[in-house]
Amino acid sequence: MDVPKEQIAALLDNALFGSAQLLGSFLVSSSTVNAETSPHLKAENLILLGDALFREREYRRAIHTYKQGLQYYKKQNSATSRSSLSASNRSSSPNSFNISAINENEVKFKIASCHFALSETKVALVEMEGIPSKARNLQMSLLMAKLYRNTRHNRGAVTCYRECLRQCPYVIEAIIALAELGASAKDIILLFPQTPSRSGRAQLDHSDSSRWLQRYVEAQCCIASNDYKGGLELFAELLQRFPNNIHILLEMAKVEAIIGKIDEAVMNFEKVRSIDPYVVTYMDEYAMLLKMKSDYSKLNKLVHDLLSIDPTRPEVFVALSVLWERKDERGALSYAEKSIKIDERHIPGYIMKGNLLLSLKRPEAAVMAFRGAQELRADLRSYQGLVHSYLAFSKLKEALYAAREAMKAMPQSAKALKLVGDVHASNSGGREKAKKFYESALRLEPGYLGAALALAELHVIEGRNGDAVSLLERYLKDWADDSLHVKLAQVFAATNMLQDSLSHYQAALRINPQNEAAKKGLERLEKQMKGVDPDAPEEEEENEVEDADADQEETELL
Repeated sequence: MDVPKEQIAALLDNALFGSAQLLGSFLVSSSTVNAETSPHLKAENLILLGDALFREREYRRAIHTYKQGLQYYKKQNSATSRSSLSASNRSSSPNSFNISAINENEVKFKIASCHFALSETKVALVEMEGIPSKARNLQMSLLMAKLYRNTRHNRGAVTCYRECLRQCPYVIEAIIALAELGASAKDIILLFPQTPSRSGRAQLDHSDSSRWLQRYVEAQCCIASNDYKGGLELFAELLQRFPNNIHILLEMAKVEAIIGKIDEAVMNFEKVRSIDPYVVTYMDEYAMLLKMKSDYSKLNKLVHDLLSIDPTRPEVFVALSVLWERKDERGALSYAEKSIKIDERHIPGYIMKGNLLLSLKRPEAAVMAFRGAQELRADLRSYQGLVHSYLAFSKLKEALYAAREAMKAMPQSAKALKLVGDVHASNSGGREKAKKFYESALRLEPGYLGAALALAELHVIEGRNGDAVSLLERYLKDWADDSLHVKLAQVFAATNMLQDSLSHYQAALRINPQNEAAKKGLERLEKQMKGVDPDAPEEEEENEVEDADADQEETELL
């Protein structure tokens, strides 16, 4: 043979995929291999070239080449009664190569992997379903599970993820997926191999040295069932055993972001970036927190870093959306939609899209975005988004249903109680009920400022300004929060106590110089103090280019 197959196999084994692809073109075009008399050789050569193309990410060409190889393989089978199908246990990963025989199931798996990489889920699933269940190895079961889940065949996904854990208890992806699909910690742990096996499957050592895995399963199941407090406690316990574990720190930060523990989440995200500045996972969540804290310098740097690390990840486009929201909400919306286009299962993309649509006064479309997030995994933010979207176009019945669903899913959550209160507060006949829900939320979580602010607003609406002031001042003794100062300033301004209002707006801006509500309130107050009607229209001077330099700088950055 002009080109020995051993040479292309050696190139593949040494990860020299470009050279393997070029050499493969010589191999498959060699005149010494007659496709008619030696179809099995032609098939093996094409499969090798397909492996090289796969690793070069030329997935379309790889699929075409693999299918050609299978055609010649089947031609060989039809020509002889002796099948050359190997029953070997060699790995089906495109990373490993075997030049001695063709495993048809393995080639189908590689074709499916190419389709999966191209986001052609349904076509990939058809290929995988052509592999008998008994012939599937660990890699095949995991891909099958992902395909089923992406096509919303949850029962099939659960079956395949369970099979993964029966073969190896350390497939963390399968543990997370099963927890999110509703499996209990006990059910998942029972899947782990309990006794030694001749099959070579990984066994779980039930001594103290591996008890961490069971704790990890319990933590993920707590989070999936919205028991955020229990999940955080278990993750904190794991963190003592594995200090500076990036995965655990990220999981904790994500949960803290969801439940509104902003300072703790920011601290954990910053710790992750100090350990590994090139992490992209969950960094869009971090971007949202920086926006909430009005820390635009850090947000700018984060987006710049993410773009230099990997500009193709969905997290990067959500972070871009967060950055651009202040300047151009429609541009920000296009970035959020791009993140979903890259990964249809990327929940922060849906959350960001929903919030932007709500801000753009498109609540019906916002409902669809938050529903998209809920279908993937319902959490507090998607419930909050749904409730506020329904309220924005006066769908009180639907808003109340969504709020009650949140309360059922999270019975120990003060934030879920507040959501029900928000719905009742939107209706003048429901304010007494709203007051009870806000007070219940504060009993459950005394430090929940969102409920305190909502209750204060309710006092103001009903003319109990004194009650609002005493409530807010009580919280100010323990929490130096800019939102508390803004609310107090608004109450004092409404009762014409302008000097007190001024001092609280100034206090809010000392804590957070970027607080937009404080800036606008202070501007309005200054007009009141000068005797000018703050609601009177005023002529705009040529101030539109005031921030042109900053716009240009951001455009160049992005």
